[in-house]
Amino acid sequence: MFDVLIIGGGVSGMSCSLILGSAKNKSFVIDKKIAVITHQKNSSLQEALINNGYGISPNKLGSDLLSESIQHLSETYPHITQIPNEKVLKIEGEFTSSVRPSTSSPEFTIITNKNRYQSKMIVVAIGAANTFAIEGLMHYVEPHLKSLPVKQRIQLRNNDHKVAEGIYVTGTLAGWRSQVAIASGSGAAVATDILTLWNDGIQTHVHDSIR
Repeated sequence: MFDVLIIGGGVSGMSCSLILGSAKNKSFVIDKKIAVITHQKNSSLQEALINNGYGISPNKLGSDLLSESIQHLSETYPHITQIPNEKVLKIEGEFTSSVRPSTSSPEFTIITNKNRYQSKMIVVAIGAANTFAIEGLMHYVEPHLKSLPVKQRIQLRNNDHKVAEGIYVTGTLAGWRSQVAIASGSGAAVATDILTLWNDGIQTHVHDSIR
């Protein structure tokens, strides 16, 4: 049983993973089990050349950034479980409206093309292509509000990244525009929301310092 399972190894998913990983020494995180399904094959970064991302060197290939993020997470926060080469097909569980939270923590079963996992929370961090086909989440699909209609992009209906109790969505699938900086910030925002939840609702963020 994971406390949170992040689905997707693109910008927003890895950003979320890195923030959660960096909180490892906080008392309310020490016992938490975190995992990320690092599927990157369909990431839009595979064909990207990045010149306008804050903190990213010019002429950075998106494919390199993807592989480097996996290495970064492995070396800096090895306690986070990485699940490579799997694709999520179905999510089972009790879906409760985010407006009316359930009285207990939900539990979800995540079914991939190879395995089954259980988690108390899920972060859906994959792209906004209309080929989205995760059974169990299809009734949350709606047209993307910040994309040209001709592109037929979709998003998951959400309130400030929260789809339902225990389910979050990040990046373009949350309705944001397709920019590396936006996707990264979206993933980080969800991570701090989860940390705040684990910290009994006390507003939380994570910083390192040279002092």
